[in-house]
Amino acid sequence: MERVTLEFPEAMIVHRHPLSVRITDMNYGRHLAHDAVVTLLAEARAQAFAALSCPEWDMGGYPSVVADLSVTFQREARFPDALVIETAVPDPEGKALVVYHRILNHRQEPVATARVTLLLIDTTARKPVAIPSELTRALDAARGD
Repeated sequence: MERVTLEFPEAMIVHRHPLSVRITDMNYGRHLAHDAVVTLLAEARAQAFAALSCPEWDMGGYPSVVADLSVTFQREARFPDALVIETAVPDPEGKALVVYHRILNHRQEPVATARVTLLLIDTTARKPVAIPSELTRALDAARGD
């Protein structure tokens, strides 16, 4: 079976968000469900960009949309496990903003790793735009660049 391979760019971490597995995040196998992982990633990403003063609905004047998402699962998590979601953002290229997430358990072991590609959209022209310099500066500051 071919699997997606994702390398988490640790040097590009901009935020860490603690949370716990909720009972509503569980599936019939009694572990963290894949759809709940997507929800937890969205929460962590929103928190990360809010901490950068660039909320996802106003990133330099443009809202973001998810263009693609890949997730690999490494371990199970169960209610009420304490987790941390790390968010890393490499330097933007062109019109794409790639965001990586890594969910860690209390032993600092990866539960899941994800890659999300965001596009910022000019809602009038209905087209993607280049990543605004203010977002690039905020990312650089968060990474200590």
